[in-house]
Amino acid sequence: MAKFNLSVNNKAMSVDVDADTPLLWVLRDHLNLVGTKFGCGLAQCGACTVHLNGTATRSCLLPVSQVGANKVTTIEGLSEKGDHPVQLAWDEVDVAQCGYCQSGQIMQAAALLKRNPSPTDADIDAAMTNICRCGTHFRMRKAIHLAAKKGVKR
Repeated sequence: MAKFNLSVNNKAMSVDVDADTPLLWVLRDHLNLVGTKFGCGLAQCGACTVHLNGTATRSCLLPVSQVGANKVTTIEGLSEKGDHPVQLAWDEVDVAQCGYCQSGQIMQAAALLKRNPSPTDADIDAAMTNICRCGTHFRMRKAIHLAAKKGVKR
């Protein structure tokens, strides 16, 4: 076990875990931030997506020892009141069906809009590589365009 000092959702946090513990399990099991989901455990599906210094990152295979001084943002830290433009657009378009993958999808979309505030359909399709087994990709694309119109400044 080792002590790791992390910046999660703009708060300093410490955990005592094995160095190879995936960030996902640190967030869920040690910091009680359960909005980030476990999906495949292979960094393929994207349910575990968080931001690492603003970049969408799959947390299920990222060892906590590699986080270092990077800032981690989870779905709980994307906005204080659930009022991030992507979250608002997701609700307005009624994107979610089962909802399991949605925190990862929202984090992926927010990172996309931060680096590309006016994405085309092709940009969205290329960036949104998370899996949604319910097939809500068309509604996600519509919500991302709506969020882009609202403006993502965070």
